[in-house]
Amino acid sequence: MSNYPIKPIEGSWFSVYWDDKRHFYWNDACMKYNAEQWDAIIRDMALLGQEYIIMCNVAIGGRCIYDSKLLSKVQMAVDDPMELVFKAADKYGMKIFMTNDYFKNFTFDEVFLPESVKGRNMICEEIVARYGHHKSFYGWYWAWEAYIGPYFDEHFIRYINESSAFARTLTPNAKFLTAPYGTKNAVCDDKFLSQLDKLDVDIIAYQDTVGCFAMDTDQSEKSFEILRKAHDKVPQRKLWADVETFDWEGKDNVKETPLIPATFERLERQLRAVSPYVDKILVFIFEGLFSNPDSIAFTGYGEAARYYKEYTEWLSKHHPDMFKKF
Repeated sequence: MSNYPIKPIEGSWFSVYWDDKRHFYWNDACMKYNAEQWDAIIRDMALLGQEYIIMCNVAIGGRCIYDSKLLSKVQMAVDDPMELVFKAADKYGMKIFMTNDYFKNFTFDEVFLPESVKGRNMICEEIVARYGHHKSFYGWYWAWEAYIGPYFDEHFIRYINESSAFARTLTPNAKFLTAPYGTKNAVCDDKFLSQLDKLDVDIIAYQDTVGCFAMDTDQSEKSFEILRKAHDKVPQRKLWADVETFDWEGKDNVKETPLIPATFERLERQLRAVSPYVDKILVFIFEGLFSNPDSIAFTGYGEAARYYKEYTEWLSKHHPDMFKKF
């Protein structure tokens, strides 16, 4: 569908703090942001019409981004950066999907251990107690990624459904989102449709995996076309895309390698590939890879300024109505 209008980016994954080099070009900036800069980075996204913020994590490497009873806290320039993100999202009309990971770096073999379940549930309770009053608290993102091979493993369905059931006791009106990979293997058959029907989420934002070189944009288009047919048969599960905006500075697909902006030509092909089939496009990741050089939240990374400029020029041409004023 080459003539189909290309959809814009409507939201992105977002990190307050990450502990490996993939987020190298913006992690240090985030560590030093003051309150005005946290406001500015959310405003920079909102000005381009983005509506959704999906939190990558609230803890990692044994530390948490807020005062938790479970873990020590990451020391940053401000006391509670997550509160500042919520305040800015309230102000600019954005919606946040929170997560309850990664309080420990468990594997799926350990995900159902009693201490794992208890820890994730306690984090949910802490998050709701601290941030649940914000109007921008929209839902939950379940961060343990599933591989479609071409079906979901049953333990993934159990993890999703138990997570959603517990979170619903705390936030009955929340929306639930997950973002599987292995998208190249997509099928539309009775078994997959049955799994979609069982999966207790509102939105599935499948990774296009182009940035990780698991498929190219032609394969992405074919896979999302198949997924569209599947979701049309199970319409209670909304079909979104998680488009990978990144390339790698060094060795591909390893956490010791910084993520860097892809070429805009590749990103445009990625957006074009999924646009006919999905309801909305999210990206991993806008923060840091796109950075407004005129903003007080500019990371200082020149390639991110280039990517931001190219995207805003494209948006001006194709979706001028997306721009907001505050």
